[in-house]
Amino acid sequence: MKRKNHNNRQVELPNFCQLGVNLRIALTVEAALVASVVARVADFDAFREQFIALSALAQPALLLTLLALCAAGRWLRLLSYRAGVGATLLLGVAAPVLATWGLNPLLGGARPAPLAWTAVLALLLGAGLLAYFNLRARALSPAITEARLQALQARIRPHFLFNSLNAVLSLVRSDPRRAERALENMADLFRALMRNASHLALLEDEVALTRAYLELEQLRMGDRLRVAWHVDKMPGEALIPSLVIQPLVENAVYHGIEPMPDGGEISLNIYRSADKVHVVVRNPVTPDARPHKGNRIALANIRERLMLHFDLDAQLKLEPLGAVYQVHIVIPYTHERTQPAPARPHRR
Repeated sequence: MKRKNHNNRQVELPNFCQLGVNLRIALTVEAALVASVVARVADFDAFREQFIALSALAQPALLLTLLALCAAGRWLRLLSYRAGVGATLLLGVAAPVLATWGLNPLLGGARPAPLAWTAVLALLLGAGLLAYFNLRARALSPAITEARLQALQARIRPHFLFNSLNAVLSLVRSDPRRAERALENMADLFRALMRNASHLALLEDEVALTRAYLELEQLRMGDRLRVAWHVDKMPGEALIPSLVIQPLVENAVYHGIEPMPDGGEISLNIYRSADKVHVVVRNPVTPDARPHKGNRIALANIRERLMLHFDLDAQLKLEPLGAVYQVHIVIPYTHERTQPAPARPHRR
C-alpha cells in the first residue's frame, strides 16, 4: 500500500475515486489526444475531424478505465506500493484495450484503432500519471513542510498551559475529582499533539479531544465560555485528519470569546449529508474584529492537510455572518483505513 520516500513520508497510490484525481487524469488524456492529432495534421478542419473520431474511442475508454480503477481502488491500496503500481498499470491498459476492441466494429467506415497503439499509449500515460501523483504527494509534504506542520500542531499556548495548571492546583483540595479530570484532559491533549498528524482519526475521538480542550478552557473562563453541541447526527465512525476540529475551536475561543467582556457561545454542528461529513464551528465576533495572523496560520495548516488527504473533494469555507464567524469544513465520508490507526486516548 505504501512505501517511504526520502522525506520519511509514506507514499501510496492515489484514491481513484476522488474528483481531483479523476480530473487530472481526464485532462492529461485530453492533452495527449490533442498533441497526437496536432502532430499528424496541418489544418484545422482535418484536426477537428480526427479529434472527434479519436475522442469517440478515447472518451468511453477513459470512462471505463476510471470506473475500473475506482472499483478496484480499495484492493489496489492494500497491496504493496510496487505491486499496486503494477496492478494499476495492468488495469489501466486492459480497460482501454477492451473498450477499443469493443468499439472498433461500431465505427463504420472509420479506420479501426490499432489495439497495440492503444496499449502503448495507455501504458505511457499511466506510468506518467503515477509518477506525477507520486511527485505531487512529495511536493505537498516535503521535510520542511512536515517539520512546520508538526511544530504548529505540537505547540501549546504558554498562557493556556500555565492557566490550566493553576486552575488544577486551585481544585486539588476543594474538588480533587475535578482536578483529576482536568489532568486527564491535559494528558489526552498532549498525547494527541504528539502523535503522527498524517494519520486519519475517528471523528468521535476528535470530538472527545475537543471536549477535553473546552473543559480545560472552562476552568479559567467559567461562565464566559458557553458551548452548544449539535452532534446527534454525527457519524462517529467517520475518519478525518487528526487535529482539525480542536484548532478551529481554539481559534474560536481566543479570537471570538476572549476579547468579549461577557464572553459568548461557541456552536459546533457535526453531521453527515449523503456521502459528505460537515463540521461547522461558529463563534461571536466583536464589531471591530480583524483577521489575526495566528488564525490565518492555523486555517492554512488545516487547509493544507485537507488537500493532502482528500484533494478537491474537501472544502474549507470561511463565512463571516455579521456578528458571527463561521468555519465550515466538508470532507468525503469514509470509514475504511488505508493507514495504521493512531493510538486512542485511555481513560481510567
